[in-house]
Amino acid sequence: MRIADVLKAKGATVATTTPETSVAVLLAGLVDRNIGAMVVVGPGGPVGIVSERDVVHKLHDLGADLLSRPVSEIMTTHLVFCSPEDSVDSLSAVMTHNRVRHIPVLKDGRLAGIVSIGDVVKTRMQELESSREQLQAYITQG
Repeated sequence: MRIADVLKAKGATVATTTPETSVAVLLAGLVDRNIGAMVVVGPGGPVGIVSERDVVHKLHDLGADLLSRPVSEIMTTHLVFCSPEDSVDSLSAVMTHNRVRHIPVLKDGRLAGIVSIGDVVKTRMQELESSREQLQAYITQG
């Protein structure tokens, strides 16, 4: 299965924020949307990604003052991207290798979606269930 299929099923909406946004506003957006990460977008496109985990780690280091600081101080700037044509299996390997849980999808240099580890697991489970059903049908027919 391809990433395009995952996006077709879940939607291609990507929650974004800017580098100047405060961490407090970021957190409100994460909670409102019930998501774990946002892509940080500057004038030229994606410049980073910031997750709940980034916030927790920096909150431990800096305390409550973190809430008034800009997202640019805590975002991950080493971005790993995928394309809609990539396979879910290859993306799973990339996520594991890079130890990331969210990967933005780029199509023609533009942000086209985001895939989380939860999306990958859900897709893989659906594939396994489909295979199980096909095998079951094959066995009961023969």
